[in-house]
Amino acid sequence: MTSAPAPDHYSYSHYADPATARTFDDRRFGGPIGDLVAASQARVLASFIGRIQQRDILDVGTGTGRAALYLARGGANVTAVDASEAMLEVARARAQAEGATVRFQVGDVHALAFPDKSFDVVVCLRVLMHSPRWLTCVAELCRVAGRLVVVDYPAAASFALLESAARRVMHGVGIKTEPYRVFTDSAIADAFDRSGFRIRSVHRQFVLPIAFHKAIGSRRLTTSTEDLLARAGLLKAFGSPVSIVAERCASS
Repeated sequence: MTSAPAPDHYSYSHYADPATARTFDDRRFGGPIGDLVAASQARVLASFIGRIQQRDILDVGTGTGRAALYLARGGANVTAVDASEAMLEVARARAQAEGATVRFQVGDVHALAFPDKSFDVVVCLRVLMHSPRWLTCVAELCRVAGRLVVVDYPAAASFALLESAARRVMHGVGIKTEPYRVFTDSAIADAFDRSGFRIRSVHRQFVLPIAFHKAIGSRRLTTSTEDLLARAGLLKAFGSPVSIVAERCASS
């Protein structure tokens, strides 16, 4: 098991801020497009995982616990970890308010404190794009997963490439932002292959950037526009973010 990176990396310091934790859900899932994103995330998880009830599931980088709570509502035995105690405080409060049972604890995706194959399913959303050592993260997710790993990532063949480049420039000159990375599908597939996993299913969400859809603020317009682009074949080629479920190979 490897050590965690230094906590001064933006992916740690940004989410350690209690104000960021308190406002995270409103910024990510607020408004009509946020609702659409949240509903899509839930459908994708259900499709990828299949039966949820009584399965042992680990949610890595749980944040405010949205995915963990969804899985707990479905009857899973959920453990959820995050490097930010501030984010976990929000997640615990949400779980208590709902009467949901989730084991929340501090943990780092680069060095998960669990034995090999501890969980049937491991879920890790919006983490690889920010993690300092993403290949280490994939290896750790696969190590503790007995059967399935679900992750998502912004695609290099999408508008996310431009936003990622702009954020890196802004971060480099001292502007406060999150300079995430983008991924090629082949790089993700190769990383899972090295850990003895194969990609079983892929879901691509939008052709146009989420920020664009949020600026417009119309769920109906977003749905109709994205349906049109999908029928034109653009979603398959340029859709982002990409969610995948990888399955452990029988020989590993």
